[in-house]
Amino acid sequence: MKVVAERPILLRALAHVQSVVERRNTIPILANVLLRARDGALELTATDMEIALAERLPADIKRSGAATVPAATLYEIVRKLPEGAQIELDHPGGDAPLGLRAGRFSTSMNCLPVEDFPVMAEGSLPHRFVVPALSLRAMIDRTRFAISTEETRYYLNGIYLHEASSEGARVLRAVATDGHRLARVEEPLPEGAEKIPGVIVPRKTVLEVRKLADETTEPVTIALSDTKISFELDAGRIRLVSKLIDGTFPDYERVIPRDNDKLLRVNKREFAEAVDRVAAISSERSRPVKLALEKDALTLSAASPEMGSASEQLNEHLSYDATPLEIGFQARYLRDITDQIAGEDSNVEFRFADGTMPTVVRQEGDTSALYVLMPMRV
Repeated sequence: MKVVAERPILLRALAHVQSVVERRNTIPILANVLLRARDGALELTATDMEIALAERLPADIKRSGAATVPAATLYEIVRKLPEGAQIELDHPGGDAPLGLRAGRFSTSMNCLPVEDFPVMAEGSLPHRFVVPALSLRAMIDRTRFAISTEETRYYLNGIYLHEASSEGARVLRAVATDGHRLARVEEPLPEGAEKIPGVIVPRKTVLEVRKLADETTEPVTIALSDTKISFELDAGRIRLVSKLIDGTFPDYERVIPRDNDKLLRVNKREFAEAVDRVAAISSERSRPVKLALEKDALTLSAASPEMGSASEQLNEHLSYDATPLEIGFQARYLRDITDQIAGEDSNVEFRFADGTMPTVVRQEGDTSALYVLMPMRV
């Protein structure tokens, strides 16, 4: 293999594939990226056996062939080369090292056999549909904060993607929950997504796809089966294939309250900043904040045995006309949800039942996203 590539193009592709590589693994070949030069393009592939990412980039192919080299090392070398460098990769085959040259710089990297590089079979992916990149980013951004990191409940370690009905229309719905908060986001159902199975997309896959979607304005093609999902970006130039979580997502509809009749409407920015200020008194990870509500007034307070207490009253840009109520939440959870509300001067709607039951949170005027937050004792 012998190929010449532009540094910025190669660096961008290496940034994508090296983040898929699992740093801590017992199989040396999984730390490598597969470089394959053919058909006028250089293809880079990396996998951790759960996810495989392949990216094709234009290059001057002098000699077809393939090699595998350590992904992180190659990325660091290319990253430190000067802007605008022309990078030559030369591998004569066999057990020989890969040579890299750029201007006066040259290095060689030991290779592992190409035939040892694992191929992740994807099988048939019968369901195929297209989602705008902006819509995909929004679905991920508004749900990923609620993905559980608890290994024992592995079926919560991802986003549940499925077809659903909402107010008489069919929608593509994404749901995530860690048992303390729940996020549910909807987009109009794309053509081809009818009758897709409900699938749980793993956290790592979600994060990798989000990074890739951030760099494109073109629609993203999604294909899936009961066990695998693929994402194609940049007209198929980038392709990520992932295993799905083999588990049953809980019946989340059961935990969404339907009869919460106490409505607080408050300015997003003013509320979020007040939460931050009162929570600063406590160094605890959970940082509980108490909300005391009465007619058109909200008092936020927090206390710490070591530090003291803090409180702030809000009585402008809010409305509350129900019976007085006291309820507590983790400050971080409140901020995670208010961060999903678009626009600094938007209003957040909290619907309460009492001080012990789950609370429903939405952005005023936006029916596409719903959040549920469990209270805590304060």
